[in-house]
Amino acid sequence: MNVNNRDVISLFSGAMGLDIGLQQAGLTIKVGQDFDSACAETIRANEHHVVHGDIRSIEPEEILATAGLSRGEPFMICGGPPCQPFSTAGKRLGINDPRGSLFMDFIRMIDSIRPRFFIMENVKGLMSSIKPDIMYKHNNQLTLFEIMTPATASAIKGESALEIVLEEFAKLGYKTVYGILDAANYGVPQFRERFVLIGSRDHEDIFLPMPTHFQMHQNANYLWQTLKQAIGDLEDYANECAAFGIERTRLLELVPEGGNWRDLPSDLVEKAMGGAYRSGGGKVGFYRRLSYSQPSPTLVTSPIQKASMLCHPVKTRPLSVREYARIQQFPEDWKFCGSMADKYRQIGNAVPTGLGKALGEAVIAVADNSAQIKTKRLRGTEIHSKIKQAIELGGCAYAN
Repeated sequence: MNVNNRDVISLFSGAMGLDIGLQQAGLTIKVGQDFDSACAETIRANEHHVVHGDIRSIEPEEILATAGLSRGEPFMICGGPPCQPFSTAGKRLGINDPRGSLFMDFIRMIDSIRPRFFIMENVKGLMSSIKPDIMYKHNNQLTLFEIMTPATASAIKGESALEIVLEEFAKLGYKTVYGILDAANYGVPQFRERFVLIGSRDHEDIFLPMPTHFQMHQNANYLWQTLKQAIGDLEDYANECAAFGIERTRLLELVPEGGNWRDLPSDLVEKAMGGAYRSGGGKVGFYRRLSYSQPSPTLVTSPIQKASMLCHPVKTRPLSVREYARIQQFPEDWKFCGSMADKYRQIGNAVPTGLGKALGEAVIAVADNSAQIKTKRLRGTEIHSKIKQAIELGGCAYAN
């Protein structure tokens, strides 16, 4: 058994955005896993081993055998078990007990395989999910919902999804650190916030990666990456691209770069917006034309949805599949399988490779004990503390 390896088992791998980043950091992806057929084909097409199937029916021994590893040997398990109930993009139902979800199969794999580290990523809503107000009418009186699922019971007791997640990892004996990271702070040309939790079996001094890119910096190499830098050379190369309908195209022609529905002529706005016209919220995604001069908004699984349009900055068309891949920093030769909709979905769901690389580098620095310069005395302690605090705000780290 080689316990000094850098071998990684990837679960819920998707198009392998996180995995590519980890490889760029110096780790080795031994096997991927996904339920989705198009994702499994993508993994194979890029010459990686894959266990294709529902993780609920997959045994840890099959994962280990495919990876050629033994229990306790893997350096890391990584993955993002689906937790859609915590997404702020759709109907946010607050607490849906993770113990009844695929999260528990992620836990099962870690418990059985016992990697030195794990990385779990998820939607940022996991950090803010709180107990809902669950009421229903019974005998003409409003009462608490009486037929309770375990999730409802936990919610009413005040136990949040995050607390449940942390409790489960604590039961396994792993030390954890967690927070919300924005990919733009790690050289990704996209604002994309994700919840990230890192765990250490051996209670090492794990930490979330420090930001490397900033909105303001005296060195241009450390500024946020813009959409122009990512896709500026692809304006006329939209070979695989979705399309807006005729009416939406006509309206988008009236929107300037960086604008949205608010820039439409006033006499057209209500008809263009339909039922959303009188709804609350900023509605920034309606008739949105992107700006070349800043990072992209978060990529979604389709660029043509009415409430989350991703129109090219200067062409009246959606972002193409290739532009999606550039923004998520996939290698130019990375192959995506399935229909065009499958490709948009795989790329839109991925972790940007730049964020994955930063996560891998942080864990490797812990493993190599090279993450910190230790000193007996530090001149200007107050100033250095303020700088460190400002940097850490980009990571929002919490230890457990």
